Amino acid sequence: MPLQRHPGTPAGAVPPEATSALAEGLVVVDHQPSSVQRQSDIVGAAEVAVSGSDTNRAAQAALPGVLSDVPVAVLVIDQSAGDVVYANKAAIALAGNVRLPVPVDTWGASAGLTDLGSAPLASTSSPLSLVAEGRPVVGEAVRLSPRRSSDDLRAAGAGPDSDQVLWVTGFPLSQTDTEQRLSLVVFLQIDEPAGADDPEAVLRALRERAVVATDIAFTITDPRQEDDPLVWVNPSFTRISGYGYEESVGRNCRFLQGPATDRAALDELHEALHDHRPITTTLLNYRKDGTAFWNQLSITPVFDGGGELVSFVGVQSDVTERVRVEDDRQAAFAAERVARRDAEQAQAAADAARVEAELAQSRLALMAEATSTLSATLDMSDLIDRLASLCVPLLADWVFLTLVDEHGTVQETAHRHRDGHEAALADLAVLHLGNLPESSPTRRSLRTSESVLVEHVTPEWVDRVFPLPETAALFRSLGGRSVMSVPLVARRRMLGALVLVATSDDRGFSSEDVDLARDLSRRAAMAMDNVRLYQQEHTVAETLQRSLLPDLPTIPGVTAAAAYLSASTAAEVGGDFYDLLHLPDGAVGIAVGDVVGHDVTAAAAMGHLRGLLRACAWDAPDTDPGEVLGRVDRLVQGLHVAPMATMVYARAERPAADGEPWRLELANAGHPPVVLRGLDGSVQVVSEVTGLLIGVDATHQRQSLVLEVPAGSTLVAYTDGLIERPGEDLDQGIAALAARLADAPVDATPADLCRHAVGPHPDRRDDVAVLALRFD
Repeated sequence: MPLQRHPGTPAGAVPPEATSALAEGLVVVDHQPSSVQRQSDIVGAAEVAVSGSDTNRAAQAALPGVLSDVPVAVLVIDQSAGDVVYANKAAIALAGNVRLPVPVDTWGASAGLTDLGSAPLASTSSPLSLVAEGRPVVGEAVRLSPRRSSDDLRAAGAGPDSDQVLWVTGFPLSQTDTEQRLSLVVFLQIDEPAGADDPEAVLRALRERAVVATDIAFTITDPRQEDDPLVWVNPSFTRISGYGYEESVGRNCRFLQGPATDRAALDELHEALHDHRPITTTLLNYRKDGTAFWNQLSITPVFDGGGELVSFVGVQSDVTERVRVEDDRQAAFAAERVARRDAEQAQAAADAARVEAELAQSRLALMAEATSTLSATLDMSDLIDRLASLCVPLLADWVFLTLVDEHGTVQETAHRHRDGHEAALADLAVLHLGNLPESSPTRRSLRTSESVLVEHVTPEWVDRVFPLPETAALFRSLGGRSVMSVPLVARRRMLGALVLVATSDDRGFSSEDVDLARDLSRRAAMAMDNVRLYQQEHTVAETLQRSLLPDLPTIPGVTAAAAYLSASTAAEVGGDFYDLLHLPDGAVGIAVGDVVGHDVTAAAAMGHLRGLLRACAWDAPDTDPGEVLGRVDRLVQGLHVAPMATMVYARAERPAADGEPWRLELANAGHPPVVLRGLDGSVQVVSEVTGLLIGVDATHQRQSLVLEVPAGSTLVAYTDGLIERPGEDLDQGIAALAARLADAPVDATPADLCRHAVGPHPDRRDDVAVLALRFD
């Protein structure tokens, strides 16, 4: 219910006995995020009323500096028009982006405000209407129901739990009937009490909750009166200062000041009030009982429609505890600094020992990582790239690595910069390494096998080490304040040099850094030499393997191609082989085999086995492929040439006349089946013939399969490394191979089919041999 104005109280003013109730919930910072607060970031532009009228200009000037971002909803109402002319961000969140000015009932309908009985405020004696009439509202509960909003989009977007209970307080800002009359309305969100049936009990509970939530003082002064006295304070002001309403109103609020109040802060405050501008400051004030407290004060001037100053509105908070905590923290910091200074000498030795231990631990960790990282690859380019990654940015800002052969000729380089600069580093490699002067750190380490440290790089040093202007410019663009170079030596062999560069004085190198880099270089050099030795053995093994494989002969009427792929993890030599023979009677002999094993012994056995096969096929009294494989098996076991082996052997005879098919006889000794690809691209897996491996039973009789193969067909034979995959059986691998061959173009050549058979990503766990023969 509205308060009755006391006799003698000016229109729009608040009677003293009403102030206690009026202030409940007024300008409260709840400090607990509410749904109002969470929505307060909605379009900020709507926070200011439409410009162009005196009312709107007055509303814009009235309080936005204080109330714009407080987490409670605040409205300013023009009493003469009954319009909402200002809404802060939290109020915008309540009603949406409503174009201001707008009648109070329209604003309430857009927000979805009702009384506690869910009746629209426009149909009741609403607190908004009372405030619009210039009467104060000491505190009244309303319900916010977004689902009942007049805005269809707002109502449709509201959930079933979106209702809130708001505590409404309001009072006129104007003090006379002659000036433009404005009123302030504040909405505070509070929890609705449960389990109470008595409406009066509910209202009392809501009032108590609103009072408890209020922890900020609110004051209004009248600068038009002498000495700018207080004309209104809320109960929070009394709780903070100890001065009652009657003791405060009519006095300038300087009565809160005392001997320790900062004069500079007061001068700044007086200057802002004199200039009619908002100010926020923190003052040391005194309560009625003489105890001091820190008061955070925000004051904003309020102007009428004609631009005349009518009020100063102040928002005050007791921040004593916060200041005390800050002072205690500063005191603790000061005490800590003193204690640290006093203890520095006593702790110097312990700190040094700890730092040394941490450094040693870091070095051990780096060396362990370097050992595992560098030994995990057998590719030289990958290894030096890993070494560069270990150095940057852990040891240096950029690194340059040079590898040389036994004659000192640069073979390979690697580089890395923490900021990239790949193009500049590549240009430096091309220009500088082709013209290494004797004074360069790289050349000195290569020549002397010693480390080189340049603690402070000077312009003269750059010009001396980089005689070409363009290389000197590249070095300067990359940055360099300190440089060190360490040699890469393993097994008394110079492999190269590692140059590390720091780009800032804070990271300048010392002798300890050189020791660490030298330790790293020893490990890296040993890994590099292991790779070098492996690659040498790899080259020898691969050369041996390929020397055992024949160059395919040119045979009229057939087109042949072959592919051989060494296993990447093996010794690059094994027992896989293929062969193509132009037999004396004009037939074509085709063979693919695989001796058990992946080493030099298997390769040697493969050479013997291929020789035996050639001899048996070349001068065979019985040309049947099954009989040829039987003779090979008997010779292998009799001469102990090889352990077990698989092999497929075929004999292709030319057609007697054009247009007739080729005659193909085929025998298999435990080998994967061959594949026939038709002229139309169709694929047939020839799995009808099989037999025991060679080396198992010399008396075993192998059968041969006879096929008629149309001209244009292609025979593809291979070893099991092409079809074996972890977790798959051979049938799956054979099906995948057949699919790859079927996907090849219809006019694919034998060489094309070899590539399709191997595929783009071979497994490389086993050697692979493939032979493709097209019958023209």
